[in-house]
Formats: sequence, structure tokens, C-alpha cells
Amino acid sequence: MAGDQALLFLDEVRSRLQVTALDPVEYYESIKSAVAEDIFGGTIYDMVLAQCALKVEAEIIYTWDARDFARLGKEIAKRVRTP
Repeated sequence: MAGDQALLFLDEVRSRLQVTALDPVEYYESIKSAVAEDIFGGTIYDMVLAQCALKVEAEIIYTWDARDFARLGKEIAKRVRTP
């Protein structure tokens, strides 16, 4: 993909989605919670993404990895849908 095409793609994404990040304390607490629940490996990234969704009060979390997301707690599991 050429640079100008990449920028057009990113502009389109930015116009449709809200970029959200966890602050350092939220990030740490997210990982701490995952470790307490015996969640490790790549599923840690799922936890961070799910915490971002909770931070913005997302009603639905779309993922092809619904089983792993469902392990991340009731508040997350009730929002998970497969596209």
C-alpha cells in the first residue's frame, strides 16, 4: 500500500472510530486483574482492549475471539458479539 493510500485509509478509520487508550494506572490494573484471574499470554492484549471498551462504555465488543473475551469477566462477557 502506498503512503497516500495508507493515509486515506487512516483518515477513514479516524472519521468512524474513537481512539481510546488506558492511562498507566488503568493499564497496570488491567494486567493485575488478568494475572489474578490466571489470564496470560496473548489474552492479556484482549484484556487491555476490553478495558478500553469499558472505559468508553461500549455497548458491544465485536471479536472473532469471543471465547477468550468471555473469560474476562461478566461486564465484558455480556458485551461480546461475533461479527
